[in-house]
Amino acid sequence: MIPPALARRAEELAKRGEPFSTATVVRVERPTSAKPGNVALVLADGTIEGFVGGDCAEQSVREHAVRAIESGDPLLLRIVPFGGDQERGVVTVQNPCLSGGMIEVFLEPVVPAPRVLVEGDLPISHALLRLGGQLGLEMVGGDFEVRPDDLALVAAGHGRDELPALEAALEAELPYVGLVASRRRGQGVVGELRSDGVAQERLDRIDTPAGFDIGARTPEEIALSILARIVEVRRQPRESVTAVDPICGMTVTVVPGTPSLVHEGETVYFCREGCKDAFALQHAD
Repeated sequence: MIPPALARRAEELAKRGEPFSTATVVRVERPTSAKPGNVALVLADGTIEGFVGGDCAEQSVREHAVRAIESGDPLLLRIVPFGGDQERGVVTVQNPCLSGGMIEVFLEPVVPAPRVLVEGDLPISHALLRLGGQLGLEMVGGDFEVRPDDLALVAAGHGRDELPALEAALEAELPYVGLVASRRRGQGVVGELRSDGVAQERLDRIDTPAGFDIGARTPEEIALSILARIVEVRRQPRESVTAVDPICGMTVTVVPGTPSLVHEGETVYFCREGCKDAFALQHAD
């Protein structure tokens, strides 16, 4: 059972729309410091709040919880010290730091629906708002403010408001920025943005005509082509920054607070402070 303090924290994160994953220990084989029922929250940056085992187990939980948040899929993680049999539906990782036990952790991501902003009040805009919600997207029309965590913006109003909307989306570096326009008109809008001082590398990110070329004619077909492009962008895997601990050989997900030191001009990362101290001792002058 999740402790009350963590339950309140999870509710707070959900209300704020911040993605996280619950990590629940469901089975152990001793020796291990974790017990069935131990729960932690893993944030998108890899921060762990709660307890699911020692430093070594935390590294494996962190790595796979971050992946679960990115994919949106839950998984059962089995952490063993010296390898083990693979089972369908179970991710088994070898963690040489463990003291001989085994831990199974269920990772369940809680990921809010990503926002897709739609500028304009035309049939295509309405079709986007109507169809997008069926794809698990939070469709936002009317007056809105662009946020850095938004997934996409589609300018579909053919009006004066599209320029500031596009500029704001490019400034926030949204993963997808689309402009509903003919190729000729799209080039004209891009030219106006260039005259306003928008850098070329940002202008190159505008998808115009927006969406895939499927020969769409009706507002619904055009909306479908655009939403298909947004889904593609949404599902593109993001690579986590990882490193290999030179002492124990463990793969470490690099997040704020990961133990590290600089050696010969390069940053070396470790699974825990013990490995860091051992490395420092080996390379002491």
